[in-house]
Amino acid sequence: MSMVCLSDFEAYAKKYLPKIAWDYFAAGADDCTTRDENILAYKRIRFRPRMLRDVSVMDIRTKILGSEISFPVGIAPTGFHQLAWPDGEKSTARAARAMGTCYIASTYSTCTLEEISAAAPGGLRWFQLYIHRNRAASQQLVQRAEALGFQGLVLTADLPYTGKRRDDVRNGFRLPPHMKVKNLEGAFEVCKMILLDPSVTWNDIYWLRSLTRLPIIIKGILTREDAELAVKHGVQGIIVSNHGGRQLDEGPATIDALVEVVDAVRGRVEVYVDGGIRKGSDVLKALALGAKCVFIGRPALWGLAYKGEEGLQDVLRILQDEFRLSMALAG
Repeated sequence: MSMVCLSDFEAYAKKYLPKIAWDYFAAGADDCTTRDENILAYKRIRFRPRMLRDVSVMDIRTKILGSEISFPVGIAPTGFHQLAWPDGEKSTARAARAMGTCYIASTYSTCTLEEISAAAPGGLRWFQLYIHRNRAASQQLVQRAEALGFQGLVLTADLPYTGKRRDDVRNGFRLPPHMKVKNLEGAFEVCKMILLDPSVTWNDIYWLRSLTRLPIIIKGILTREDAELAVKHGVQGIIVSNHGGRQLDEGPATIDALVEVVDAVRGRVEVYVDGGIRKGSDVLKALALGAKCVFIGRPALWGLAYKGEEGLQDVLRILQDEFRLSMALAG
């Protein structure tokens, strides 16, 4: 099968992944309105291309929090990569390093932070944190990540409770017996998401700041008001995100929320966006509207499902080529 665009990888993953795994990765909350709107919103945005510009040489590199990446697409935090490929997050880390970009490793990885770090030494990695009721476990994770050379801490803010994903409920989703949420083994039975702490507030950013020297990026911001609070509480970055439409349904598409957030922060912190990015032209639209970089979630998993590390590199390479072409054609 010739893989020409990201939807080819999606079709492959849907065909070959076990149904319970496909349903878990594909799931949106409730009617999946927000999940689908993330994609549709990009289709409504139009370019105003300029002609007769010299586009013979293009530099698509950028920097995020001072670290250079080869192009403005990173890998968003998603859980349970072994559902897509046996080597799980180790393959993800290797692909990100090979493509010279950032990988945000999830609290809910099926490989340990140590395994992820050892798989791709020297790669640019951030660590995504859920704060649990067991604060000692969360503190230990932050300190492990920093000790292992992770370069940013991404606090997910939009999951005080897990959204209702109907297919997961129907399927009685849980990890197969041979897979574990490795970073939390021994701390508690992690698949009981009730162990997430719903009492987390903005003040907990000060608590995180007391634990680490890593820059803090907050993920899940969708409004001007919360963007201003994020800046006020001293974060270094914001990821405009609705959790891939998996949390509150009927919220805004992330590309629509991006403009409001960028306007609110006025350049004081870096702003990134995830959700719905399926083409290189989507990346260009996000950058044109003020994002410093985009992060992909589901497409990374489709790449893993296709050929592991090699498949994920293919996904990133296609996005990179499409982004460069869109830049050129838009002048």
